[in-house]
Parts: sequence; structure tokens; C-alpha cells
Amino acid sequence: MWGAVRYKISVLLSPSVVAGVCEVGHIGRAEFRLYGALLAGYWLIKIGVGRKCYWKPLEEHIMKYVLFLAAMSICQVMQASDIDLRPLSVRTELAFPKLQWPEKIAGLEQGVITKVRPIVITGAGDGSNRLFVATQRGKIYGFENHRDIDSMELFLDLTDRVHPYDKENEEGFLGLAFHPQFAKNGQFFVYYTAKRPPQTGNLSIVSRFHVNSDHPQQADPDSEQILMRIDQPYWNHNGGTVVFGPDGYLYIALGDGGSGRDPHMNGQNLQSLLGSILRIDIDRQDQEGKRLYGLPADNPFVADKGFARGEIWAYGLRNPWRVTFDRETGSCWVADVGQDHWEEINIVHSGGNYGWNVREGQHPHGPGGTKARADLMEPIWEYHHDVGKSITGGYVYRGNQVPEIQGAYLYADWVKGQVWALWYDSQAGRVTANRTIQKQGIPVLTFGEDNQGEVYFGTEGGDIYRFHSPAK
Repeated sequence: MWGAVRYKISVLLSPSVVAGVCEVGHIGRAEFRLYGALLAGYWLIKIGVGRKCYWKPLEEHIMKYVLFLAAMSICQVMQASDIDLRPLSVRTELAFPKLQWPEKIAGLEQGVITKVRPIVITGAGDGSNRLFVATQRGKIYGFENHRDIDSMELFLDLTDRVHPYDKENEEGFLGLAFHPQFAKNGQFFVYYTAKRPPQTGNLSIVSRFHVNSDHPQQADPDSEQILMRIDQPYWNHNGGTVVFGPDGYLYIALGDGGSGRDPHMNGQNLQSLLGSILRIDIDRQDQEGKRLYGLPADNPFVADKGFARGEIWAYGLRNPWRVTFDRETGSCWVADVGQDHWEEINIVHSGGNYGWNVREGQHPHGPGGTKARADLMEPIWEYHHDVGKSITGGYVYRGNQVPEIQGAYLYADWVKGQVWALWYDSQAGRVTANRTIQKQGIPVLTFGEDNQGEVYFGTEGGDIYRFHSPAK
């Protein structure tokens, strides 16, 4: 009898059962194992000792807690039971298997292999079919977007002004966006952390550049016009996305300033730009001439002078990595990297407060943590640190080459290398599927999208991958 009991307990708490139940029910492995251990303890008491009076109070207390955890787990499993979690047969493969990085940037010239760290992969929307890849060290390269391409050309070198990437891997060149009229005006915008003397503060820069008038295939490094200088208290949580929305305005994602747990409470401070998504008009200056950009009249806090910064479009974010717009619906998708337990995905709206640092995912956080409130927007999806540690946000797929993922938001976990496709029903306000494409692999540093809506992702070593349909 005892052998059978031990066998059943070992099966209940085995890694495969724990992982399976937790993935379906969205509960932590520790919570499930606690439930299993308490349940096992209860049955050991019943079988081994019998119903002696001095065990009765302990038995009842254990069983009450077991029933509570069981009810909570069953509710979560039932809630998730209509979410499609089946793995997809879509594969990932090198998008440009012959493409070589210049020997100097790859470290081959020095005889030491270095991490290229492609941080942005994007088309320019100019009809040229070029793809641009920016590295965290501050160089932007361009090449023809076809599978057999084997070389790339330098578009812009900003290593003389970008803080060099080192172990503090959240600084450097972080964002690139081409003006919607780039084909006509040759303008593009960048976000980087600036070089600085020792013992001086951290500084984020948002700038405008132009292409070289004599050589339009290259940018003019002397054309920089700095739009924003943003002081950062620490080296991490810089955010870094710059992206044009469907309204033609420039959106800028900023983390909470760094350290851990937002010690300055920037996420909930509307007088600080940190922990927010900004929205600015780069085609006009403000009327007072104080800024080289304008504030859209419908920005949610533009009229609250003295109370809030008019640039803020949404706030309550920890470290958004990355921010993208669905090219079909215009919805804004934000993957926000978590602190202690939860990674999250948000669909962000104007004026929304997304909870950090009093909420992490759908849960209270820290000493000032709060339950769900009407004035705090909840993420549409979260996953526990038992599943992965650091989310890398991607794009809603609107390409033509992989119909199996049409309309899905593609995202990954940096630590585990897992890649998912998530479908969201905006009418019902819920996720309908979260299907695995890649269970584990090389950590995914960033996602990118070309002019046709095909989606790519990049790794530290400089490899660029695409998604491939098994039907093709």
C-alpha cells in the first residue's frame, strides 16, 4: 500500500505533470507543488494514522487549504480551457543564410568573435525593398531584402556618440524609425544612450537625421538634430523603441529609469517622462519655440500643465521591449519586462495607466501593491517566471508567406528562447490562442518587420531568422 502511495505522490509532483498543468492553468509550479504536497500530506495522515482525535484539527486545516488551492487552480484551468495552446508546425529558419557581417563588427578582424547584437530590423517604407539592421553599438546597415544577399552596406555610424555596449547591456543604440514620407524627405529618427564622462549621469537622446544629399543611399552623420535629452537615474530600463503610429506621430518608449522596483516611483509620476510612452509631432515645432517638436492637441495630458507632461500618451510601464502597431487595425502592442514574477503583454490606449509599480502583470506588487482597479489597465496576457524571465515583444503578423500565423502577435522570451503566436479577440476582449512556435532556442533579442509585413527576429550573434510555413 505504501509503495502505491509513494508512486502516486511522485507522479503528482513530477516535473512533466507540474509543467503541463501549470502551462494550461497559468499557475506557478511552486503553487502547484504546494497544493500537491498538502494533498499528499493529508492522505498520508488518513492512511498512516487513521482518524485519531489528536490528528483531527491538523487534518481539517490541511484539507481546507487544499480545497482552497484546488478551487483556485480549477477555476484558472477552466478559464484557460478554451484557449488554444497547441504547438504550431511553423518553423523558424535563417532569413539570409549567406549574409555576412563586416569582419570588423563581427570581431573577425581582431580575431575575437564579438556579439553583434542587432537591435532593430526594419524596412524604410520607401519602395526600395531595402532592409535596415541597427546594432546596439551604434551602426546601421542596409541591404537588399532577398534571400541570397551576401553583403551589407554601412548606412550610418554613430559609435562616436553612442555609449558603448558592454556588460550593462541595456544601453547603446536602441531605436530607429523612418519618417512615413522618407522617400520624399529622407528623414529618420533614432534613440540612443549618449557617451558620457566617468561619474556623470546617464542620458538618453532622441534625434532626427537626414540622408546624404549627394549619396542618398547613406545617411549624413552631421545632420543630427537632437529633439529630446532625457536624464536617466540608472543604466538599465531604457526602453528605446521609436515608432511611427498610423496617425503619423512619433511614439517613444521609456522605461522607469532602472535599478529595481522603480525606487523613484517614475511609473506613477506624470511629471516624469520615464515609465511612459510619449507621442510627439515631429513635423512642427511648438508655438513658444521651446521644443523642436509639437504636442498633438489630443494627447491625453496636454492640457494638464504643471500636473503632467504633455508628451505622455500612456504610463505605468516598467521596461517596454518592444512597442509596435498592428498595420491592419492600428492597435498598439507593448511587451513589458517584469520584475519578480510576471512578464506581460498590453494593448495600450491613450491615457492608460498600466499599473507599474503597484501592479506586476495582473497581481499586486511591492509594499504599495494594490488589487485590480478600474483606473489601472490590466495586461491581456502574462506568463510566470517559471516559464520565462524576460519578454521580447514582436509584431502582429500581416505578411503573406506564413498563413498559419496570420493575425497573431509574435513574441518570445529572451532567456529561454521560446517563441509564441498569440491571437486576441478585440470584440470579446480576450486571448483565444497562445501557440508555441519554438519551445526553446537561442535567446531572441529583437523582432523586425519588412515593408511587406513579413516578420523576423534577431539573436546576439547577428543571425536573422524568419518564419516558414510547412506548406511551402
